[in-house]
Parts: sequence; C-alpha cells; structure tokens
Amino acid sequence: MKRFAAAALVALVPALVPTVVPAVAMAQATVPEIRFDADIEPLKLPASMHFGEVVGIALNSKRHVFVFTRTGERSTVHGASASQLFEFGPTGAYLREIGKDLYGFSFAHTVRVDKDDNIWATDEGTNMIVKFNPAGRVTMVLGRRPEAVEVEVPLPPGTEPRPAWGTFNRPADIAWDLAGNIFVADGYGNSRVVKVDKNGRWLKTWGSRGSAPGQFNILHTIASDAKGNIYIGDRTNRRIQVFDPEGNPVRIITIDVPYTKEPNILSGAMPSPTANPLAVSGAPWAMCITTGPTPYMYVSDAVPGRIYKLTLEGKVVGVLGDAGKQAKQFGWIHQIACPSENELWVAEILNWRVSKLTLHP
Repeated sequence: MKRFAAAALVALVPALVPTVVPAVAMAQATVPEIRFDADIEPLKLPASMHFGEVVGIALNSKRHVFVFTRTGERSTVHGASASQLFEFGPTGAYLREIGKDLYGFSFAHTVRVDKDDNIWATDEGTNMIVKFNPAGRVTMVLGRRPEAVEVEVPLPPGTEPRPAWGTFNRPADIAWDLAGNIFVADGYGNSRVVKVDKNGRWLKTWGSRGSAPGQFNILHTIASDAKGNIYIGDRTNRRIQVFDPEGNPVRIITIDVPYTKEPNILSGAMPSPTANPLAVSGAPWAMCITTGPTPYMYVSDAVPGRIYKLTLEGKVVGVLGDAGKQAKQFGWIHQIACPSENELWVAEILNWRVSKLTLHP
C-alpha cells in the first residue's frame, strides 16, 4: 500500500475572551492511502434532464439523495443563472424536483438535511437559506435576495463590505447544534458565523476578515459533531477552526500531507513561477462528520484534489484520490455527505457529477 509522509498540526488557540488556551502540537509519521471504489453514475436522471455544476449533496434517514446543482438560465440575479434541487430514491431513481422556479434559487451552494429530514438549501446568489419540509414545502426563509431595482455600487479595491442588518452576503453552508440552533457560514462577503435559533430568531455573530484566530477568509464549509461543536472550513486560511456553540474557540486543525506527484490544476492558469500550486493543499472546500461511537471527519481540497480522513482532534488517518476526470478522480469536490465511515457521496463542480465512494481502509 502506498504511504505518504505527513504531519497534521493541531493547535489550541487564544480565546476570543481574555482567557488564553495553551498551544498543543501533534505530529504523525505516515498517512496511508485508502483503497476505494467509485460509482460515477449512482443517480438516474430522466433522459431530457442533466446536471450542471453539482455543488450540493445530502442524504436523509430513508437514504433519499438530494442534489443541488447550477443549471440552465432561468433568472437574472448575478447574471443569468439558476439552481435546481433534485431528489432521488435509495436505488438512485429520480423522484422529483423541489422548489422549481423558487424565488430563493439563483446560484446554488450547498444542501443539508437535518435530524427531522427537513431539507435546507443555501443559495449564494440570492443570499438566502430556504428550509423545506420532507414534503417539499417551504417552511422557513433566512436572509433576503438583492432587490431587482437596486443597482449594486462596487466598493473600492480592498474594502470589506459592511454586514447589512439581518441579511447575509454570499452565505456558503449551515450546521446545527444539539438545541437545533442554526449556524450559517456567512461566507464570502461577511467573513463571520451567524447563529440563529430554531425558530429563526437572530442570536449572535462572531468573526471578521483576517488570518488571526477567530478571523476568517472565506468560510466555505461548516459541520457539527455529536457534542454540538461547530467546525468552520476557513478555506483561504487553509485551516479548520473549531468552536463551541457559543463561539468560544476549541482548536485549530491544519492538514499538511505532502503530495509527491505533479498536481493536476484542472482549471485556470498555472500559479506564477514563484507560487507553489500545493500551497493550497489541505484548504477545506468540503467537510462532513460521521455519526457513531467513533466519528471521523472527511475534508476535501481542490489542489491536489484529495479527500482526507481525520479524527475530530485533527489527526489525519487516511487520504484518497486526486484531481482528474476519470472515476476515482475528482473535479473540485464542493460538498461531501458521509452516511457512514466507509460510504461517501461527493458533489463535483468541474465534472458535473455525483460520485458514490465505497472505502476499503
């Protein structure tokens, strides 16, 4: 079995209150490559329908699969763009489209299913998070889309947008704590976490743009564990910041697993000669946490395009895949669903597909 040398650094960080948490470092010698099988056609769309960029994937308690995808032109928000939310049965058969032509859909980002099988769609284009009940009816709306009559005035270069009251700026994802409070990764524009109670009441926010502990630079993915701790994928800062439900810091996780092959960039220009394309290795694009007595966290990056298996303390215990167009390769994994430790579903932007992975650790 191929093995990679690696070191996963986990540091407890200064709190956002006067209390200072001492730093702790943890190192490891090797990280095994996990063997796995990949099914790149686990879902069956009708002949006349197609996925676009697949950005969201989630499963409910009945193993129905929900896919949030950027598809054909139906809207005028942020240019002509559209989102569609599809549901598939346990065998992969197409069941229905949820929220067709919904006012809150424009530029899909993620989809989540809560413990009661409600479906939550986060749309970056409309700045809205929409909750559907299992029957597909809208039961809650968070945020508000830009008004069509308003002209967006560009900010001066380097100016951070000021958070507007009660709204989001390109939200990316949501998670819940044990009390059902909702945590919004808000996101690209606002660089903060927003905590909302289960009835939609705005409770608190924390964070600002930057690289210090408790600051963020693109909150791209978010998850919670069985204790209610909140894990924030702080993508541009190449780290995962962990907080308790009140926003107090618990730890910072950095994934540092060397990659010995030539990275496949897949899209866009190569980095400048002075830049290292692997400088973004381990930057969290997508993240999920398994349930059960021994939970694990799965995290993906775009370059070199791998999935990492970690303990919740931050130790990398396995790695799989890399970037590409073939089965068992990935094109910008944007969301991961992990119904069990050895079953992963991944949504891929550049490959316009859902892949179902069966791991053989």
